[in-house]
Amino acid sequence: MVPLSILDLARVREGGSIREALDAARDLARHAEQWGYRRFWLAEHHNMPGIASAATSLAISHVAAGTSTIRVGAGGIMLPNHSPLVIAEQFGTLDALYPGRIELGVGRAPGTDQVTVRALRRDPASADRFPQDVQELQFLLGPPQPGQAVLAIPGAGSNVPLWILGSSTFGAALAAELGLPYAFASHFAPAALHTALKVYRERFRPSEQLAAPYAMIGVNVIVADTDAEATRLATTQQMSFVDLVRNARGLSKPPIDDIETYWSPLEKAHALQMLACSAIGSPATVRDKLQQILDATGADELIVVCDVFDHQQRLRSLQLLAEVAAG
Repeated sequence: MVPLSILDLARVREGGSIREALDAARDLARHAEQWGYRRFWLAEHHNMPGIASAATSLAISHVAAGTSTIRVGAGGIMLPNHSPLVIAEQFGTLDALYPGRIELGVGRAPGTDQVTVRALRRDPASADRFPQDVQELQFLLGPPQPGQAVLAIPGAGSNVPLWILGSSTFGAALAAELGLPYAFASHFAPAALHTALKVYRERFRPSEQLAAPYAMIGVNVIVADTDAEATRLATTQQMSFVDLVRNARGLSKPPIDDIETYWSPLEKAHALQMLACSAIGSPATVRDKLQQILDATGADELIVVCDVFDHQQRLRSLQLLAEVAAG
């Protein structure tokens, strides 16, 4: 199987705390390192009570400090929320602390609601400048140039690897033009997956960072001893997606026996559409489903979201997945 990585949202559970969520992410990364996962990414979200990784670079540092070899990064930083210089300095600092292990995935969505966008002081036109901001960030992380007036210190010369994140053909085309690896958010927005991958591969131009296209796709994965157990564990994530539809963002909920009692038919259709790129079940079921996804997409790597309420059960799920991948 292709390499596996983990995207973690540092979920805050009902009955838990933000500190517990961040420590759980760190503990998960430590185990993932032992099990052979390639990278561990955290995502920038704001004004979401159930997600503890808003200060993404700080969360990355917490995780990297508890591990020694696994690559740790952002999946991603929502670049239009920030000055490229500030992000270059933050990730240059991370690279100085954890050399050779830091990665920077960037996206152009706000990662939040419109009210919070205004609280972030985000310029309404900033998303339109995303390609220019990515190139500025590349420049700031690259080798200093003669006469360069503004240096990212730390950051200049670090060449922290960049990824473009996306859920549409816009990011695919940009990643192809700049010769960067591409990560598609199919774990919650799978509709344009195949079209975006086609655009990325057809338009790719080699760069100093990358000689050939490299596409990683997001997949929701829960592995348990039986299909029934995994299906029950998956209700935690299903409820969180229904809550997003209801604009009732809250903490991660424990699984329930019958998800049909929680959602309406319309909410069910919406949630299942968003969660279409998933592999839920026993090891054999998940192996077959992941192979189907790989056959259909030709992805070079899978980055998995394992949204399980109980930390020990989540560890067990990702350990089983590593065993599936090992074959």
